[in-house]
Amino acid sequence: MNEAIIVEQIGRQGLIDLAAAFYKQVPNDSILGPMYPLHDMDGAEERFRDYLLMRIAGEEDYTIKRGHPRLRGRHMPFKIDSAARDRWMEIMENAMTATHVPLESANELRDFFAQLADFMRNTPG
Repeated sequence: MNEAIIVEQIGRQGLIDLAAAFYKQVPNDSILGPMYPLHDMDGAEERFRDYLLMRIAGEEDYTIKRGHPRLRGRHMPFKIDSAARDRWMEIMENAMTATHVPLESANELRDFFAQLADFMRNTPG
């Protein structure tokens, strides 16, 4: 992933907006919604936002607050199969469209998110 292109094209605020646009869709989703406690939706968005800012923009808030991402381990309590992965990607695609992520950055992010979403699968199917 070419982080520099993403930071140049959408910047810090674009990553914040992307996380918000993603989590705006989650509560009403039949696959992903049940994985998120409604009382912690803001917390989930904050953690994802901080992760994106760390991974793409080099900010340190995520690491300071939570340490190493350990993403697969943190998501182990949730059944993540191909349907969940595909829905996550669909919602992220909607978020990129809603926030007008430029094509070059969207392509970079799409590849990154596809690898990440596939890595998170922990259930066959």
